[in-house]
Amino acid sequence: MSLRALLPARSDYDLRPRTFGADLVAGLTVGVVALPLALAFGVSSGVGAAAGLVTAVVAGIVAAVFGGSGVQVSGPTGAMAVVLAPVVAQHGLGSVALVTVLAGVVVLVAGALRLGRLVTFIPWPVVEGFTLGIACVIFLQQVPNAVGVPATAGLNPAVAAWRSVTAAAASADTATLWTLGAAAAVAAVMLVLQRVAPAVPASLVGVALVTVLAEALHAPVARIGALPASLPLPVLPSASAGALRDLLGSALAVAALAAIESLLSARVAATMAAGTGSVYQPDRELVGQGLASVASGLFGGMPATGAIARTAVNVRSGARTRLAAIVHALVILAVIYLATGPVGRIPLAALAGVLMVTTTRMIPARTVLRVVRASRSTAVVFAVTAVITVAFDLIEAVEIGVLVAAFFALRAVAGAAGVHREPLPGPALPGDEHVALFRLEGAMFFGAAERVLSQVSEDSRRDGVSVVVLRLSGLRMVDATGAKALAELVQELERRGVTVLVKGIKPAHLGLLRTVGVLDELRDERHLFASLDDAVEHARSHVARAAAAARPGVR
Repeated sequence: MSLRALLPARSDYDLRPRTFGADLVAGLTVGVVALPLALAFGVSSGVGAAAGLVTAVVAGIVAAVFGGSGVQVSGPTGAMAVVLAPVVAQHGLGSVALVTVLAGVVVLVAGALRLGRLVTFIPWPVVEGFTLGIACVIFLQQVPNAVGVPATAGLNPAVAAWRSVTAAAASADTATLWTLGAAAAVAAVMLVLQRVAPAVPASLVGVALVTVLAEALHAPVARIGALPASLPLPVLPSASAGALRDLLGSALAVAALAAIESLLSARVAATMAAGTGSVYQPDRELVGQGLASVASGLFGGMPATGAIARTAVNVRSGARTRLAAIVHALVILAVIYLATGPVGRIPLAALAGVLMVTTTRMIPARTVLRVVRASRSTAVVFAVTAVITVAFDLIEAVEIGVLVAAFFALRAVAGAAGVHREPLPGPALPGDEHVALFRLEGAMFFGAAERVLSQVSEDSRRDGVSVVVLRLSGLRMVDATGAKALAELVQELERRGVTVLVKGIKPAHLGLLRTVGVLDELRDERHLFASLDDAVEHARSHVARAAAAARPGVR
């Protein structure tokens, strides 16, 4: 791929009236849906509602222009809020800008190095387990805001949620009841409207209704607070050597999550938008997301990723080009300049209700059932990834999930590798009992080589076998360990006086087998055959010569 393919092009847009109108409608729809989510994710991350709005605007526009998906919508997400919250707790709010810019640079470099396809190596159960874990973490993080008891910084979300609930139950004062009622009311409105009027932006309606009631009744609930009435000016974050050293690990974790989530979202979006002409370029997507996070950090925002929920709304609303995502960001920008006063009066509990309902839609129950029923190993990978996501760390969850999936995959491949002793072709002849024909199949690699070849060694010890024919044409893959084990088997058999004939080495395996010494261990270079009939004929003649030499009087 050329450098030009990573940059914006005129073909990214279609300004014909019909397409332009569809993009405008889709962008307005997504902007209305994204507003409460941007506020909620900003609050949930610990950075603040204002940072959520800034990220939705700045990163939303930059990622739309430079990204590799025609319909992807980017901005603050729940997964990023989960990763960012402990960074804020440990290093303070001032660290966010530097972490955001550093993470953006890492993602940008990954795109320039053409690493976008690496996401395809993440197994399906890991993705779904990660999504379920993120949903659980986001839900637990909202519990303190929903009951009106702030969470203790640095605690696991489950522990913090439990402590907040017990503290709220112990007090059960008027403020607690109002706060809990606000969260429940928003959730109820969203669930009802989802059923009776799915086209209505339920989250916005719920938040607006609860905010109006809270204002009218002077409810004692915590609010978002003052918001800036304009975008801040871009500022380079301070980057001392000590700060870079302390925050590099956090930046790499944020970058990994940004890349993974954005590419997964873009891949899903490409499937949803099939037939619309929308393209998906993973390397360009990383470049766009990297630039988006850098820009967001300069404006005081948080790291951005592709947002699958908003992207899905965008596609379903008729988006055709990246203009829809740009319009979505401009809608939120208009709110910053025209309506920050009313937005600042939104109860935090209302945003908690929005996110609690949103998490229930992140992974449908039918998807969980499909994963669990697929196979036992798939269910284990899914469960391990989800549990580690909730209990420990998101990046560790993906890493361990991939390792567990790789273990099961290797075990399956090793189980498919085998060796079978076969009868010699054609009518049985005297002396055939001294010839053993073994067919090796599957993958001869480090996970299976010892088991497979030890079986050949043991079987060849019985029945007075003097010639072993190894049929290798059924091997699909041979690694260095498998080739070395095969050389050691030939060496052992030849040392015991058993002649080894090798048939059917594939051209792709020949160089490796020669390098590790398999062919050198054969008694004669003519013991390598392309035809099974020729190999068996040679084995029978060898047995016949040995039998004749053993008869009395034969010299």
